[in-house]
Amino acid sequence: MKTKCLIIDDEPLAINIIKNYLEQIEDYEVINTFNNAIDGLNFLKSNTIDVIFLDINMPVLDGINFIKSLEAPPLLIVTSAYDEFALETYELDVLDYLIKPIEFPRFMKALNKVNRRLENNKSYIDSSKERSFIFVKIDKKKMKKIFLDEILTVESLKDYLKINTISGKYIIHSTLSDFTDLLPSNDFLRIHRSYTVAIDKIDAVEGNSVEIEGLRYVIGRSYIEEVKQKILNSSI
Repeated sequence: MKTKCLIIDDEPLAINIIKNYLEQIEDYEVINTFNNAIDGLNFLKSNTIDVIFLDINMPVLDGINFIKSLEAPPLLIVTSAYDEFALETYELDVLDYLIKPIEFPRFMKALNKVNRRLENNKSYIDSSKERSFIFVKIDKKKMKKIFLDEILTVESLKDYLKINTISGKYIIHSTLSDFTDLLPSNDFLRIHRSYTVAIDKIDAVEGNSVEIEGLRYVIGRSYIEEVKQKILNSSI
């Protein structure tokens, strides 16, 4: 089954470039294109899409407010000529942020993220009974099940933690040391006094940092030898 794509951009040239890229990938299909977000929003009311390629600066309804208006958004990849909105869109769980003009190798890197996310979602459906999980308290009364293979990073916020996962972000009351001790040491790695990361989610290692989902995380000086050794042992 092909991955269904929607392109929303007020620049015809930008639409054509992305459409041409996608047409070169046999597993992807462009279902429709729109030059404004309003038409895209109406289309989504009666159609199912896997991934949207979305411009930010558009008339009437911009990309940011378009995303905020979606109750159950598909995967989102922003395509913009400006980088100033990158942080805000990542906080809205955008999968990737591409700066125009978009080169094909960078575009393919974004599609690799799509493939990985869709595969993880498929795994969730097909084999959830076999997956390891942990329950965490996200408010005074609610316990949330988090599958370990969905965790990307765990970030210390003084007396709290932010757990970044494929499906969402959760704030819990705990220390990073205590929470890291609960995780399988073969799958998770403390890289900084403020960060623990999933080893299999590391996309790249460069200098004293690792890259996960397009974001870089600095390796603490006291952790760098252990981190590099652990990653080296995990490589082919």
